[in-house]
Order: sequence, then C-alpha cells, then structure tokens
Amino acid sequence: MSSSDTTQSSSGSSTSWLGRFFLKSAIFVAGLGVCGALLVSLALALAWPNLPDLGAMIDYRPRVPLRIYTADKVLIGEFGEERRNVLRFHEIPDVMKLAILSAEDDRFYQHGGIDWTGVARASIANLTHMAKTQGASTITMQVARNFYLSSEKTYTRKFYELLLTFKIEATLSKDQILDLYMNQIYLGHRSYGFAAASRTYFGKPLGEITLAEAAMLAGIPKAPSRFNPIANYERARSRQMYVLGRMKSLGYITDTEYQEAVDQPIVLKSALGTPAGGYAIHGDYVAELARQLLYGVYQDNIYSRGFNVYTTVQSVDQEAAYQAVHNGILAYTRRARYPGPEETLNLPAGIENTAAQLDALLDGLQEKYPDRDDMLTAVVLDASPTKVTVARTANEIIDITDKSALRVIARALVPKADAKVKIQRGSVVYIHRNGEAWEILNMPAVQAAFVSLRSQDGAIQALVGGFQFVEGKFNRATQAWRQPGSAFKPFIYASALERGLTPATQISDEPFVLTAAQTGSKAWAPKNYGSTYEPMLTMRQGLYKSKNMVSIRIMQAVGPKYVQDYITRFGFDRERQPAVLPLALGAGSVTPLQLASGFSVFANGGYRVPPYLIDHVTDSDGKVIMQSRPTVAGDAAARAIDPRTAYVMNDMMRGVATSGTGARASRELKRNDLAGKTGTTNESVDAWFAGFTPKLVGVAWMGFDQPRSLGSGETGGGVSLPIWLDYMRVALKDQPQTPLGPMPDGLSKIDGDYYFAEFPPGQAIARVGLPSPFDPILDGSSEPDGIGDLLNQLSHDSGNQSNNRVPF
Repeated sequence: MSSSDTTQSSSGSSTSWLGRFFLKSAIFVAGLGVCGALLVSLALALAWPNLPDLGAMIDYRPRVPLRIYTADKVLIGEFGEERRNVLRFHEIPDVMKLAILSAEDDRFYQHGGIDWTGVARASIANLTHMAKTQGASTITMQVARNFYLSSEKTYTRKFYELLLTFKIEATLSKDQILDLYMNQIYLGHRSYGFAAASRTYFGKPLGEITLAEAAMLAGIPKAPSRFNPIANYERARSRQMYVLGRMKSLGYITDTEYQEAVDQPIVLKSALGTPAGGYAIHGDYVAELARQLLYGVYQDNIYSRGFNVYTTVQSVDQEAAYQAVHNGILAYTRRARYPGPEETLNLPAGIENTAAQLDALLDGLQEKYPDRDDMLTAVVLDASPTKVTVARTANEIIDITDKSALRVIARALVPKADAKVKIQRGSVVYIHRNGEAWEILNMPAVQAAFVSLRSQDGAIQALVGGFQFVEGKFNRATQAWRQPGSAFKPFIYASALERGLTPATQISDEPFVLTAAQTGSKAWAPKNYGSTYEPMLTMRQGLYKSKNMVSIRIMQAVGPKYVQDYITRFGFDRERQPAVLPLALGAGSVTPLQLASGFSVFANGGYRVPPYLIDHVTDSDGKVIMQSRPTVAGDAAARAIDPRTAYVMNDMMRGVATSGTGARASRELKRNDLAGKTGTTNESVDAWFAGFTPKLVGVAWMGFDQPRSLGSGETGGGVSLPIWLDYMRVALKDQPQTPLGPMPDGLSKIDGDYYFAEFPPGQAIARVGLPSPFDPILDGSSEPDGIGDLLNQLSHDSGNQSNNRVPF
C-alpha cells in the first residue's frame, strides 16, 4: 500500500469519526430539546389550569376604603389601608399615560406582555456592571404581580408571573391593562393609583396636573416609599428628570415643553380628605361613631368595599360645634391656675445662634410633645414678667408680650415661683394664637362635649366628644355617664304637671333635712346654690331660679317611684335613675346625647324620637344599600307625654332662657323662642346647659374625665352656656323665630298661668310643703325609701368612663 493510500484512508477515517460525533451530538441536542419541550409542555399543562381566574380584572372591584360624609357631602373620615380614587381610562389625562409609558414600559403597545428587547438590554447592562442595574418588568407583568402574586424572589413565582402575563395579554386589551395599572399601583403614603397620589402630593384632581407633576408621579412606582416627594424630594426630583428626559427622547414632548417642565416649581400640597392633608372640618368623633355603627352590621367587610356613609350632620354646624367646644375649653383653661411647663431642659448657651442644633433639639421635642391642632410646642429662650421669648424653629422666634396672655401665666414668671411651675429658659411649653396675640397655655386637662339634634326626627346635626380626638377615641357625648344636676329638673317638673301641680303652685323653699333614722344611713341636708333660701316660691319661680329645695319637695309630693317610671318616657335608663329624692337634684346619670334626646320631647310637642346619625349608605357604584327610617314627631305611636305638659314646660323653660339662670341665651341671641336649663352638680363637678328651639336641641357639658371640682364659682351658666351660645349663633343664623303656638285642647290660661282641664283652680295642688289643711295632697308623697343607699354613693361614681356603650 502506498503512502498516499495510507493518507487517504486515515483522512477518511477521521472524517467519518467527526461525522458520527456531530450526528450523535445533534441527536443528543435534539433529544434534550424534545425533553425540554416535553418538560415545558408538562409544566404548562400542570401550571396553566392553576393560574388565577381573571374575573377580578375583568370585573375590577378595587379595595376602596370606607368614607364618611356629612349630609352636605363633605368628607370627614376615611377608614381602610388603601386610599384610592378610581378613574376610567378615558378620564386619565394623556400626559399621565405618556409619562408612565416613558418611565415603565415605552414598548407597551408593541410587545405581547414580555419585552424581549428590554430583556436583552437589561441583561447586557447587568452583565456590564456585574450587578442588577436595570429591570425588564413590563406593565403587564407588574399588573400580574400586583393582582395575584407575592413579591417573593423565586423561580417558581417568576414562572407563574410569565404565564399569567401571557394570559392577561390574551384576555384583556392594552387599554384595559393600562387602566388597571394606573388605578392599582401603590404610590406611597397609603395612596393607590395615580388619582389618589395626585391628591396626596399636589392637592388636586389628576385631570389638573401639569407635565412636570405627571413626570414626578410617574417616577414613584420604582420605589414608592423612597421616591415619593414627601419622603424624599431630592430623589423624587431626580426621577422626575429621568422621566422627562425619556419623554423627550421618545418624542412625546418637545424641547420647549421639556424645558418648561424642568423649570416649573413643584408645590407639595396634600388635599383635604387625604391622610397627609386632613379634612375640611373637624368631624372625627362623628366619623368614628358612624364607623362603629356600620361595623356592627358588616364587621371587617366595611374597610374595602367602597361604602359611602352619609350622616345627618351638617358641615357648617359641625365645625361651629367643634370651635365652640374648643374655645370653651381654652377659656376655662385660661381661668384655671397655670400648672407649669411640660418640662424644663438645660438649654446650652447660645444654641439659638446655631440653627441646625436648635432645630435638631426642637425636632426631638416634637416626638415627645407633638403639636396638637392649634396647640404648638415651643421652647423658652428667655422669660420675664413682661416678655417671654420662645422658639418654634430656628427661623420662627416669637415674643409673647400681650398683657392678657401674660396674666394667665403670671404665677410662673415671678422670681420665687415654685420650680415645677416656673417658666424659664429651657422650659417646654405649648403656645396658642388667640386672635392677633400669642399666649402660653397648658394642654387642657378639662374636657367638654356638645351634641345637637333636630327635634322633629332626632337627626344629629353636630357632635363633638372632647377637646381633641387624637388624645383618644372616648366620645364623651355618647359614652360619658355623668350626673346632670339641675339640668334634670324639667323632667321632675313635667311629672308634677301630670299629677296636679301647676306653674302657680306655691312650694316651700325652706331648708330640707332628712335624719339618719329617716334615710337608714346618714343624715341628708341638701342646700340651695349659694345657701340662699326664701319662704315660698311658685313652681315657675323655682325653675327660673333653679332652687333645689323646690325640686326636692316637688318630687316628694309626686312620689319618687312615679317619677322614676315617668322619666323613662323620655328615653332615660331606669337603672341609672334611682327612685330616691336626690334624683330631684340630678343625682342619676345620663350622657349628653341622652339628655339632648330627652329635651327633644319637650321641643317637638311630646314625642319620643330616638336620635340617629346615619341617613343612608351607598356602595362603590353609588347604589343605596341602607336608608334610615326615623321616627317622626306627630306619629301617634311615638307619643311620650301629654301635649299639654310639653306646652307648659316649653313656656316655663322659655322663661328660664329669658329671665332665669339661662337669661344670657335670649339676651345674646336676641330671640324669644329659646328655652333651656342650666345644670351644676355638687362642688361644680359637672356643668351643663341644655337648650332648644322648637326645631333644634343642643346640650353642652364640661367636666374632668376623672370627676373633680371645676372650681369655686364655675357653673353651667358660666362654662357650658357659652359653648351652647357659640354654636347656636351659627346654627340659628337667618332662621326665623318660632312662636309657642296655640294651646292644646284641655289646657287653659287663667290669671296668667296654665291649668289642665282635670286640675282647674280649686282642684289643682295649690301648695307643697306649706301648711294648709284644705289643700289636696298626693298619696305616698314623703317616701324616702332607699335614699341611704344612694347617699353612700354620692362621690360622683357616674362619671366613671368604664362603660363605653354607644346608647343607640
């Protein structure tokens, strides 16, 4: 064999071997491909049926929070983790859509759910930088993730995300997908969707945003907690510039539009009704009460179904009530002894000359003593009897020189003031702007409440449960059971009218004493306010002057058990109103709302109309799902007391508001259709004023949560009537006066006073507690049974807040 043959043979053998190798490799690769395809097909076959149904997207029902409104549609409360305002696709401005596409997915309308060009670009960038610097998630992939998948970083989750992305693209149109994204995406500060974010960051509807604002919003989705302008304006600004640059490079905006957007100042302003912006009026107690009532029906389902609750409260009335309570509490706080600063720091010398250091100190104080509405935290830089200088920030230094303001804290400014009371350099204080002047006040310890009702159907018109809702949700208007004092006397008098007494009945005002033997416990010797007594007063005069001795003798004549039964007609709880003589002085317990409801019976002519707060509720589509059906005065089934009794009590209480303890009401409001009653308990622990017109009832209360004296000389007419007046000035403005009206049948007016047909002069009770052998008397009139048990409890236990029942 020649060498050439040998060479040819060797070459052929090598070629044959390579051919076989490549053939086997090809078969192997093909086998792997087939196996891979089989595996992928199997995975798809197993995973596809397990993908979520897209019903939630097709029939999109976002988690919309519970919203509470006044009757005139002012938002006062929002409850739920997610804040959103859902818009239809055509309602979203084009500038916002283009900004989003530029920032998140500029090929959204070209790809089928996965942007392979973007994947390649991101892969190259990440390999180049040896780190993940770019992502390739499309808008569709983000929608899939937001609706159905967790954010865990696993291959299984990513695989399901890809499959779900394809399914979404196959089921929904591009516009539908973008619409879902723009309403669903989280954008920081509890805002979901761009409409909610526009209100949270710029205080305006999405339809009114500028190009610059749209670009800033579009930059947030990448990192909502870090890139939102409230949390980090500089990062948000940087993202805004990136989005504007992308919009220009993609041809969505011109160079001129780009430059105008870059130059536009961004004004951050949270809209009213957002978590950051608060609400237009102070309706916190109303909103919380409405939430509680609806929760009793739907439980936790109320927080995501988009319910809208429309209350009976009027926004103007509600704000007037808040301001009245707020001002009433501050007025009392000014009169009370100033207790001293919150604390006194060792303030470094010259710290006010180093802005950063002073601001850091003040920032720390805000965490411990936060601003509360118009009560603002400050630190004293210098103090003397004629001027106190305080710092709110390094750039906000305030001199307090108003003489009236300095008188309030005078005891804290003298050189020898007690260390706990003294105001000096380093003292942490609260300041308040009172008109044009600043003042230093302690955070009020006293509390107050106010509630007003429409007397014809019980609709609550305004309700304030305390000084500041942020201090706690305890609602003193509905939950604080307190002694009503003399404000309860009209109900005692009303019972007497139906037992034969008249406004002209003469009643002893001499001191009244029950011995220990009579009470079975300890002697009881109640006193008139000021310890002043008169030999005799008519029942009308006794009410005008709020004489305790007169009320006691009326109740003694009528009978405690009869009175206890009678007052339940007004809605009072029998178990909280013991059938003993101290009840005549208001020794039972009521809430302000319950007392207002009781007075509405007098105002509307004798009908019991239970109070209500919710007028109607709608679902997220605006369909009414709940509608109130209140009891209305005039319904025979609601008749509580004789119409003649209501008429006479109206007349007598109009006298109280004209010439009695509440005379200031008519004098200041210049109306003759006002009726009411003051109330002050022993040692001025509770102070009340309950007043009404034929259409509107209002009750104001003031006291301490842990019952103690308001101070010598503090009365219902002094502390609570001003609250009532401040409210009524607004609520009754431009409202015509309502005359008393015609007398009901069976009632006559003889010699200037009223008599029931069955109790004419000569048969009516003419005297009580006065010697006259010819006067009619009532059986069992001097029953003192059980009084000892109550006397052992007269430490104002009824002010205890442990019972938080909402009484309706």
